[in-house]
Amino acid sequence: MTAAGDGPWLDDAAGRLVRPFTVSNGRTRPTVALDLMSQVMATGATPLGYLGPEHEQALDLCRAPVSIAEVAAHLKLPAAVTKVLLSDLVDCGALTTKPPEFHHNPTDRALLEAVLDGLRRQL
Repeated sequence: MTAAGDGPWLDDAAGRLVRPFTVSNGRTRPTVALDLMSQVMATGATPLGYLGPEHEQALDLCRAPVSIAEVAAHLKLPAAVTKVLLSDLVDCGALTTKPPEFHHNPTDRALLEAVLDGLRRQL
């Protein structure tokens, strides 16, 4: 088991010992509208005030543009919790965000059929 100050509390057998919504102080809604495909990137500004270990880990992941979904996967946290953490960092000026860019219609029937065909080949 890792020490309390060494990042997320993990136990090899039990996994995360702190519930995900404890990480966000029970908050379930971000203060900034974030899509899973939104890109976030560190601004280089030093955040004021206390940041938890997950905030610091997220900030480290955002040195280059990265999607919200990727940050959530790396942190092993639910997307809703990750959005709250990232919105905290946006609020304090440590992150910038950019909405996803769609160069095509995401509900294009041909695209959806191609994705379905690819999934069927994998099964």
